[in-house]
Amino acid sequence: MADKVLVCKDCGTEFTFTEGEQEFYREKGFENEPQRCFDCRRARKLQRNNRGARGHGGNKW
Repeated sequence: MADKVLVCKDCGTEFTFTEGEQEFYREKGFENEPQRCFDCRRARKLQRNNRGARGHGGNKW
């Protein structure tokens, strides 16, 4: 197995999907390769977390 160069679907930047990452994905049973670079994955995760946190704490029943 060799490193793979992939293209991020959000920003279009090339990123390396290393042999170690490929092994990790296989061990976890993931069938698809990552579609986003590290920075875009991190930004998306932060966006999801912030969206979920906004809906809590403002209303008292």
